[in-house]
Parts: sequence; structure tokens; C-alpha cells
Amino acid sequence: MISVKELKNPHVVRRDLLASLVVFLVALPLCVGVAVASGVPAELGLVTGIVGGLVVGMLPGSKLQVSGPAAGLTVLVYEAVTEFGLATLGPIVLAAGLVQVVLGVARFGRWFRAISVSVVQGMLAGIGLVIVLGQLYAMADTEQPGTALAKLAGLPGLAAEIVTDNEAMTAFGLGAGTVAVLLIWPKLPARVRLVPAPLAAVGLATA
Repeated sequence: MISVKELKNPHVVRRDLLASLVVFLVALPLCVGVAVASGVPAELGLVTGIVGGLVVGMLPGSKLQVSGPAAGLTVLVYEAVTEFGLATLGPIVLAAGLVQVVLGVARFGRWFRAISVSVVQGMLAGIGLVIVLGQLYAMADTEQPGTALAKLAGLPGLAAEIVTDNEAMTAFGLGAGTVAVLLIWPKLPARVRLVPAPLAAVGLATA
């Protein structure tokens, strides 16, 4: 949370408003996407994102903290919903939060540093690969396979569909153009870069 002194600084307020707009535009579809990928209704993703943003935003924490959806939890949530059902997801999340609070109060955080950084990086890399493979199918507006291996094996068929199907080619081109804007934007003049790259990419893609 920003202090009262910072609220009186127009530069800080302008910067935070712009950052919040970018986070909103990115988090809104991400909430829906993570919810659908986790096997729960899309509207629950929106409600969870709103509640999480309001509650976590009022709590003290790091200035760089973003209270939004975490795509890395998609696999865990999906497995929980598949095995225990949607009705049990709420109590599971509540129990996980209580465990985190207890561990934090007991100052157990230092013990988790014993986990090798390579293990964490490997896990995040695997999750990132699954997400990237899924987004390739989403960019082409085609139905994606259920498992990561099936997504990987289906890439040749996906490429053939993009080349032969005009709708898939248009959708994939739009997604590729958005990625290109994100990569090119930091190299543009400073006046242009006053608009954040994610905001520009979303705006140009929807125009």
C-alpha cells in the first residue's frame, strides 16, 4: 500500500494509476483463462480476481507485489478440482492459506531456503512450457489436447492447420503480432515508451 505522503505526489499517483490499468487489462483475461484451464467456471475466476485484488491490496506487503492470478497454480488447482470436486476447492484453498499463515507466524520461511534453486527453476520452467504449448493452440483458436505430451505431439498438426485454415491463420497472426509489439516496443523512442508495452499490445490487438 502507498503512504499518504506518496498520495500527495502527482508523479507517484500517475505512475500507479497507469500501472494499475495495465495490470487490470492483463489480469482480467488471465483470471478467466486460469479458471477455465483449472476446470472451474469462468465467472469464478473473475470473482476470485476481484476479491483477491481488494483484500490483498489492503494488506501490508512489498511495493512490487501484484495481487493477481498465478498461472503456475493452474496444474495444482486442476488436479484438486478433478480429484475432490469443485465444492471442495474452497476449503482446500482456505486450509492452504491457514497453513501459510501459521508457517509465517512460526518463522518457518528460513527453512524453505534449503530447497535448491535449481528445483524451483526446473518446476517453473516445466509449468512455463505447459503454458506456452497451450497458448500456441489458443493463438490459433483451436481446441488443445488435454496433456502436455499430447500438446507437444500435436504441434505438426497445429502448424498444418494454421497454414491451411484462414481463420486459424488470422487468429495466430493476431497473437504473433501482439508478441511482436511486446518485443519491439522497448526499442522505440522514449516518448512512445511512455505507454507501457502490454497496454500498447492489448490496445493495438483490439483496435
